[in-house]
Amino acid sequence: MTSVNKTIAKNTIFLYFRMMFTMLVTLYTSRVILDVLGITDYGLYQTVGGVVGMLSFINGALSGGASRFLTFELGAGNKDRLKKTFSTTLVIHLGLAAFLFLVSETIGLWFLYDKLVIPDDRLLAVVLVYHLSIATAVVNLLTVPYNASIISHECMAAYAYLSIFECSAKLLIVYLLGVGGFDKLITYAFLILLLQVGIWFYYMRYSTSRFEETKFSFFFDKSIFKRILGFSSWSLFAQGSIALNSQGILLLLNMFFEPAVVAARSISIQVNMAANQFVSNFRMAVNPQIVKRYAANDKEGSKHLLLVSTKYSYYLMWVICFPLCLLARPILELWLVEVPDYTVIFLQLILIQSLFQVFDTSFYTALYAKGQLRENALISPLIGFIAFPIIYLLFKMGYPPVALSWAMLVVYALLGLVVKPLLLIRIVNYTWADIWQVFRPCLIVTIVSLPIPLLVNYFWISLDNLWQDFLLLLISIVCVGLSVWFCGLKRTMRKLLIDKLKVLVKIKKE
Repeated sequence: MTSVNKTIAKNTIFLYFRMMFTMLVTLYTSRVILDVLGITDYGLYQTVGGVVGMLSFINGALSGGASRFLTFELGAGNKDRLKKTFSTTLVIHLGLAAFLFLVSETIGLWFLYDKLVIPDDRLLAVVLVYHLSIATAVVNLLTVPYNASIISHECMAAYAYLSIFECSAKLLIVYLLGVGGFDKLITYAFLILLLQVGIWFYYMRYSTSRFEETKFSFFFDKSIFKRILGFSSWSLFAQGSIALNSQGILLLLNMFFEPAVVAARSISIQVNMAANQFVSNFRMAVNPQIVKRYAANDKEGSKHLLLVSTKYSYYLMWVICFPLCLLARPILELWLVEVPDYTVIFLQLILIQSLFQVFDTSFYTALYAKGQLRENALISPLIGFIAFPIIYLLFKMGYPPVALSWAMLVVYALLGLVVKPLLLIRIVNYTWADIWQVFRPCLIVTIVSLPIPLLVNYFWISLDNLWQDFLLLLISIVCVGLSVWFCGLKRTMRKLLIDKLKVLVKIKKE
């Protein structure tokens, strides 16, 4: 157990180092790219990415299945089965890449010409960017098996180093956009394609040099394929719903509003993704252990780790979301040269939505570990599929773009607070007492940390001062931190952390 905890801690440190670097660089490059491309071209690029994303949602289902079975075989210690699983996964993704290319260059191209709102003077550039985006998506598909293998082996240092390289390359891309007289939108899409090719090559070389099972062999096991397909078929419906309510929403915005609204939504999503990195990196370090414990028949250990990690995931998300919601406007104005309309309210609502997503994604890991996704794949996506036509009707009736944020907020509240807990109780033998162990401290921490920052924000609402914004940020973080310490952690955990701190201080003194 001690060895496992050290592994989780080490991997978490690597991933957080990666996160801090990538988050800062990503936010900076996004600001510059928005400024260089302009709001219209930035919105068009996100729209084109939405078309490709809608068509490549199958990858999300199959990659999740591949990662689960690779991790499971590692936990079971079956090396021969592990090698066969990887080879079969790679062949599947080769076929999927060919399928994506064919559909994108036919149905996707028709949708681009006939359904999207594109200024006439940018049509040629958008079509070229679309073809480049398809190539990028194909290369990304071929990267997935190697990426899944690295995560399954819990080699998070390699993952962190690659992210540093990727961010550094994106900084270079930002610089190159200002060089020469080329069309900036086309240049950006082409350079992103080159970067993705480099990432694929790195993952392939790293995996094949360290993991015996990843050396290429054109092997296809029908029984493994059926297991992955059977597992992933239930994820397919879910991934379709996710694609519809992420990439599909961007396409809806383009059909009813100008590209600037798409840019506003994309910016809010990007900031939210940066904030979610704090939680996703922690979960990436913990989730393999939850699966491996379940595979080793340590079901109580798997349950305990999932419940505790879910609480800590929420605390991490809350300490980020609360200050960002309070200071959304000054932070966006400080970050961007020009803030598109609707960006502030989009950001605030998507941050609140992400708090409910913590429970949704964390609880899903228990179903994922057991390999029983049928009920989740039927119920959860169905709610998402219902939301899409409702949003479409709201736009048709003349409602503003922010209506989609409220609809998605309700969807994820239902998923995180109702659907996933019920599925855990029904399928993985959890109880309401187990779920309440998570909800109760999270609710208390949220309520206790709210009053002081909200009062301070209310009395400073009419003031425009950078130092006061910084002080409000500090007050909100301190309030959340204190509420987590006194209300969110058990006494034994507080004592353990204090003892660890004393040991570290003693070592430094010596």
